[in-house]
Amino acid sequence: MLDVIDVCCRRLPAVEVRFPFGPETLVYAVEGRMFALVGLDHIPTRLNLKCDPNRAIELREQYAAITPGYHMNKRHWNTILLDGSVPLHLVEELIVHSYRLVVARLPRMRRQWYEAELARRGI
Repeated sequence: MLDVIDVCCRRLPAVEVRFPFGPETLVYAVEGRMFALVGLDHIPTRLNLKCDPNRAIELREQYAAITPGYHMNKRHWNTILLDGSVPLHLVEELIVHSYRLVVARLPRMRRQWYEAELARRGI
């Protein structure tokens, strides 16, 4: 599952991959702003993603494996326990949703470039 998460994150424009919190937390960012964190020291793996607050509540009610963000702002972040109970297509959709939330907060000129690049890639 981790390899699918990695491919999904890296296919997004200008993604940076780093370990700012140590070797146990893989961070995906765009222009220095985090949109996904992967806890490598947990089994099953945990994935933190930004999420629209209303959608976050709906997802938490629908899936036991989606909880308020671990060590994050619980209103804007979800943690997904990658135990197979959340459909892979939904995890991929939520990664893109998180990325778009971060891009939406970039300066207008940068945001327009990212939006155009996402459209060009069919994302």
